[in-house]
Formats: sequence, structure tokens, C-alpha cells
Amino acid sequence: MSSTPHLASYFLDIGIDPPDFYYFVVLAMVSASRDDSSEAYYISTSYEYGVICVNAQTRVVPASMAIQTCPRDPRIEDYLNDKLQSTADLESLDSLLNNVQKQHKLLEQQLSEAKQNLAESTKANKIHASILEKEAQVFKKQQADVDRRLLIVTQSETSDDAVEKFDADIRSLQRLEIATTYVELLAHIEDLSIEARRNFKSSPRAALQPYFRLRKLTTALREAQPAAEDAAPHLVDHVYKATQVLWTQMRDAFASDLELVLKSMKWPGKDHTLTGSLEQEWIDNVERLLELQEPELNAQNDHVKPDDEPLVLLPLEVMIKPLELRFQYHFSGERPTNKIDKVFTVIPNIARQPHLLSHFVHELMNFDISLRDEWGYDGGCGIDGWKGLTGEVLAKKQWYDRWFEVEKDCSYILTIMEGITDVRKVALSRYQNIIDNPESGEIDYDSVEASATKPTYGAIRVNDLLETITGRYRPLPSFSKKLRFLIDIQIAIFDLFHARLASSLEAYVTLTSTLTASLARAGSRAAETSQPDLHGLSGIERLTRVYGSAEYLEKKMRDWSDDVFFLDLWEELQDRARVHAGTKNLAGDMSVEHVADKTSPAVGNEDAGGALFDETAGAYRRLRVRAEGIMTDQFVQNLRGSLKSYGRVNGWSALSEWGSEDQDSNLAISAELGSTLELLQSYLAFLASALAQAPLRRITRQVTLAIQTYLWDHVLMRYTFSPAGSRQFERDVQGIRETLDRYVGAGQGEMGLRRLAEALVLLRIPAGSTVESNGDMEGKPFMLRDVEEDLFRSNESGREALGELGLEVLSESDARSVLERRVDLGG
Repeated sequence: MSSTPHLASYFLDIGIDPPDFYYFVVLAMVSASRDDSSEAYYISTSYEYGVICVNAQTRVVPASMAIQTCPRDPRIEDYLNDKLQSTADLESLDSLLNNVQKQHKLLEQQLSEAKQNLAESTKANKIHASILEKEAQVFKKQQADVDRRLLIVTQSETSDDAVEKFDADIRSLQRLEIATTYVELLAHIEDLSIEARRNFKSSPRAALQPYFRLRKLTTALREAQPAAEDAAPHLVDHVYKATQVLWTQMRDAFASDLELVLKSMKWPGKDHTLTGSLEQEWIDNVERLLELQEPELNAQNDHVKPDDEPLVLLPLEVMIKPLELRFQYHFSGERPTNKIDKVFTVIPNIARQPHLLSHFVHELMNFDISLRDEWGYDGGCGIDGWKGLTGEVLAKKQWYDRWFEVEKDCSYILTIMEGITDVRKVALSRYQNIIDNPESGEIDYDSVEASATKPTYGAIRVNDLLETITGRYRPLPSFSKKLRFLIDIQIAIFDLFHARLASSLEAYVTLTSTLTASLARAGSRAAETSQPDLHGLSGIERLTRVYGSAEYLEKKMRDWSDDVFFLDLWEELQDRARVHAGTKNLAGDMSVEHVADKTSPAVGNEDAGGALFDETAGAYRRLRVRAEGIMTDQFVQNLRGSLKSYGRVNGWSALSEWGSEDQDSNLAISAELGSTLELLQSYLAFLASALAQAPLRRITRQVTLAIQTYLWDHVLMRYTFSPAGSRQFERDVQGIRETLDRYVGAGQGEMGLRRLAEALVLLRIPAGSTVESNGDMEGKPFMLRDVEEDLFRSNESGREALGELGLEVLSESDARSVLERRVDLGG
């Protein structure tokens, strides 16, 4: 930059301002810094001069000379145009030039390092190539020497012939080595067997060690066979047979020792003795047998399969042997002891007697449960669970099918009373007995809480039956068998009872529809008397039986769905549905679709939730809702019929005052309303005793709405009222409210008749006097004419007037219609 002042004065002399001068200088310096070959760059300007820079030296030349000397670089122009966009940017010119120079030096340093690295890499490459060439020459020399020696050894004329003869000799040596190893292995196996047999009597535990080594060898050979492509099947078979023979000999020897100890103990007699020395001998012999069997037990735990039979412990096998001999002696052949009344374990015989077969299987289940829960016995099955003796018996299809039919068609429950077994039928035969009982359709008021909906005796007994059935198949170890019990017996009985309730409901609807049509044609009460059980309280009671039974069993199914047993069954069902997705059968001969149709649509869909009784509980819920709807409709229909005589009363405007308003409570209720109040009392008294609060209030809400609608349309909007008539009408409505409150709960009548009660407020405002508002304007006097003017002026003023009177339900149009029914207002 030493030439910069000189160039500045030079530019001033030729008429170029300093900013433009610095622009030229920077442009030239940047050009020079980016030029690796020190080539000059030309920067075009709007003046007659140009700047060139050669080897970081700048000078100003005429434009024509600059154009000839320096090529144009648009990248540099773009760079400077970006950095120097205004006069203020020239203040950072020195730092910009310094950065450019630093970048130039850094690029030169990187270039120098790159050239040095290139030189070193080139040198290393040449050295490596030289070494490879020397090694190749050595390899060729050695290969030639090998070929020469191979020709001499094999006495061959060519190298190919020599290689073929040499390979044949190598293969012969390999076969010889394999045969030698084979013989050595056989000798080793024989040595292990001899060593084990030699120690049978003198040192039994020492005999176990060579046996364990021989068993490990057998296992290793078997595991190596697939990798060796079954190269030595005869060797593997020989080693396995030698191991089994040795195991059998050792088992027999150890078992004989244990049998001698058992005889000394007088096992299995009642007077067996177990002294200190005998106890220790018994423990030693049992431990030896368990140690001998330990590899088999471990192998079964590591590779257990669902269908594998559990191993019997050798000590128990020895101890059971005398019991087995006694059993065979007494209970086989034609011996007198072989009688069905003395033994309950001969299945072919007891299968011919249903109650005995049922008793046997369930006692067997209880025995299995006792072994599992009280003694912690798992049969050696580990986490897969022991199927128990029940599983052993029912594993044979003919016995399971026979027992299942017994439980389904003629199942039995045992009740022990003073030593006498009372055998009673359950399942389908007991269900039939339940529904055939004359009192099965009667309501049971004592079996549930007073505040709950009351079911029928039949529903309660069906539930008891199904709980008994659950207890029958709860201990079963097989999932398929439990699922079959659930669907073919339990849910089947639910469906039968549901069909019975639905049929009763359909029959009621059909008969009442036919009766209604007959009444319409006859125009008299003749048809009504022909079906006394369909209308009135008897019809409501009949509908309540269906409703109560459906609700009771629906709740029971919801409770069962939360039971641990059914939750476990549902989880296993979902797991199997996921595993068997796309296959035909889920459990036994039951498909996923069949199970889902009987239990829940969520089978196989874990995200959908669900439970075992979804389908059945849903059917009962729909039946309950329909029964409640029909009950409500019948109640309303009967109530409207009783109100017809009250709707024909036509003297509201002719009634005259007879006392003060304080004496309204002494007014008698209209005689024409008596039948309605009697109907309300009888219906509500029955429903309050038979239904819970929730369904009772749902029905009452619809009933009060029907009463209010009828009185509004057929009385209030149909007639005009004098002050005495309005007092009488209010007293009648009050009587209805009191009846509702008495049976349904305080405030229920007022809540249901709110619109009619507010209409009576307008109807009862005295003419020509003031009343105090009940709204926000506390204590403001209010006159009838003011109410009338506000209501008929506009909706807004009418709404304000109603609000001041505390009337919230009544609309402006309703209020105007009510005022028009007053005689004193020209109604």
C-alpha cells in the first residue's frame, strides 16, 4: 500500500475523487490477492483511466492500456459491490484489505502444504511398488522350486498330474486321521462307561461324574450334526445308546438301593418307621436319583413345549411302585375288590353314571388346586403351568366330550348336608326348571337393596345358576375347554333367558296394539275387559318385570367382566386372536368370527377395549331401554285417557268467589281429576317400590311433561278463567304436584310442571291491585295492567316483565296467550 498516497494525488490531479480512487485500489488489490500466477487484472471504470495490479503493486494507466493488459473478472466486481455499497463502507476499507491479504497468505500456505503432501505420497508410492515387485519375484522363484520338487516326489511329468496325485495322498491321510479320532472317541466312551459301572456300589456319587461327561458328549455330538451335514449318524446313535444304557443301569442300581431303604422303613404301610439312620439313607438315595435325573429336568425346562409330558421324579416313581402294584391287584381283573362302589377312579365305569363322573372330575379339580396353591407343586412345568391330574384325564377327547355333555345337558351340583349328598341338576336342565316355576316371573323385593331396581325370581336364579357354572369350569387348566364352557353353556343360557324376556315384551306390544285397535272399532269398554292384564297397573307391572330382570343381569355381566378370572380369560383370548390372525380356528373348532359373535366385536382388536360379555350385555341393555320406553308410553297413554273427563270440564269462567286467597288450601280438588290422581298414586307407588331412583325419575319426567302438555292444550288454552276458576285450576295442579312429590321426591312435581306453574302466576294476578316483583327490582309494586302493557308492547319489554315476576320458563308468546284466557282481560 506504499503507492497509495501517490496514486491518490495522481487521481486528484486527473479529477477523480478519493472515494472512487480507493474503490479502484481495493479492486486491484483484491484482484492481485486472488491471482495465484501474479497475472494483472483490469478493472473497468466509468472514467478514462483504469487500475492494474501486478504482484501486489497497483498503478493507474489509461483505459486503453488497462483494457489491453488486464482481463475483466466479474466475480471481483460482485465482491466489491457487495462490500462497498455506500460511502460509509469505505471507513472499513483498511480492515477489508487486511482480511484479503490474510486470506491470500492462508491460501499460499495451504497450497504449499498440499504440494509437500503430494511429494511425500508420490515417494511412498514408488517405494511400495518397488517392494511389491521384489516380493513377486521371490514368490515366482518359490513356486518354481515347489513345482520342481512336486514332480520329483510324485514322479510325474507335468505339474497338473503331480497336484492330482498329491491331493489323493492328502485325502487318504485325512481319512486316516478321522478314523483314528473315531476310534479314540469310542475308546473314551467305553472308558467312561466302565468307570461309571465300577463305582456303582463303592462310590455312587463318583459314578455320576463320568455319566455327566458322557451325557455332555452326547449332547455336543447331536448339536454338531446339523453343521456337519449329518456326517456321523452311526457314531451319534452309538454314543446315545451307550448313554441310555448307562443311565438305565445307574437308575436301576440307585432305585434298588432306595427300595431296600423303603422296605426297612416298612413303606407304604401304616406303621412305617423313619429313624435317624434310615432317614439319612433315604435322603442320600433320593439325592442320588435326583442328581441322576437333573440333566433331563434342566433340558426339559430349557426346551419345554406345551404338549410335552412332565417328567416323573425318579424317587417318587420308586415310592409309588408298591402302591401301583396294590392298585392293579385290587382293581383289575375279576377280583371282588374291583367294584364301582369302592373306587371312583376307574373312568370307563364311572362315565356311565353322569352324577358320578361330574363329582369325580370336580373332586379331581379340587385336588389339583390344593397341590398347586397349598403345596406349590407345578409338575416340573415351570411358567407354562401344570395341567394337573384333571388335564391328564380330560386330555383324551372321549372323556372330555362325555364330561362336557354331562355338564351341559344334565349337570350336577353337590351340597353336603349332614353327610348326605344332595345332587341337584344345573345348567340347561336346571334352567328349564327355573323358568317353569310359576313364581319365576314374580318380582323379588328382598334379594337386592331397597334403593335398587327389583329383579324377578327367575333372573336371580338364572344368575345363581350361571355363577355355579362358572365355579364348575373355573379350575379347568385348558383355555379351549374354558372358552367352550363359557360360550356353549353360560352365554347360551344368557341368550335363552334374553329370548324369553324379548318374547314376553313383543307379545305385550302385539297384544296391546291389537287391543287398542279393537277398542277403537268397538267404541266401548267391552274389548278392554277382555284383556285385563294388558292395560292399567297390571301391564306396567308386566313391563317392570322385563325391565328389572334385564337390568339385573346386565349389571351382573358388567361385574363379571371385571372379575379376575374373566379378565385373564379375555387377555388370553386376545393373545390367541392376535397369534391366530388369518387362521381358521381360534380354540378347538371355534373360529375367531364365531367367538367374536358370541363375546365381543373387540376380539382381535386390542385398541378397541372390550370384555367377554359385551355382546350379551349389550343385548340386555337394548332390551332394558326398550322396556323402559314401552312402560313410559303405556303410563302416558293411560294417564291421558284418565284426563279426558277433566279436559271436558267447562265452567272455569263461571265460578264465583267464595272465600279469601288464604283459604285456597281448603279448596277441594275437582272431582273430574280424581281418577287421574288415583292412577298416579297407584302407578307411582308401585314404580317407587320396584325401580331405582334413576329410571323412576326418567319415567316421571316424561309423565309430567305429558300432563303439562295435556292441561296446557286441553284446559288452559281451551277455556277462559275467572279469578275463582284460576284458583280452582291452581288447586288441581297443586294436587298433581303433591302426588308426584310424595312418591318421586320433593320438588319433582314443581320441576316437571314448571311451565304450567308459571302460567298460573299470570293467571292468578289480581285485577286492580299491585303485587311485588320477584325479580331483580325488589319491592317494586306491579299491577296487572302494567304486566299486560309490557307483554303486548314488545318482546323485549315482555321479557323484562316476566323476569321481574320471576318467570324464567314461560316465553313472551305463551304469556300473552295465558293473559288472553283471563275473563277480566276480555278473554
